[in-house]
Amino acid sequence: METTAEDTQLDAVFTALGDHTRRDIVARLSAGEATVKELAEPYAMSMQAVSQHIRVLERSGLISQGRHRQTRPCRLEPAALEAALSWIEESRRAWSERLDRLETHLARLQEGPEK
Repeated sequence: METTAEDTQLDAVFTALGDHTRRDIVARLSAGEATVKELAEPYAMSMQAVSQHIRVLERSGLISQGRHRQTRPCRLEPAALEAALSWIEESRRAWSERLDRLETHLARLQEGPEK
């Protein structure tokens, strides 16, 4: 099976979201832009460590950084989340259909042989 650019992007998003700190940063940015310093405040880690988390989120396409005077505000990029949500919803729908078919099959088996 060939890996597409979309697959690679989804891999990066799910990898980025696999870390609690990065999920927290994404949640914080859902309320609006923030600087790296503002994002680092709640954590007992170095600015360098927070910057590494931000780079992972940027590479995944989940966030971007702009420039405003001396600061580099970070902002959420919803398109990457929407792509992941779309994949999750498609998978949920497929599994729901499979489970419905299994439930129907099991119900028929419990009814016994047809007369």
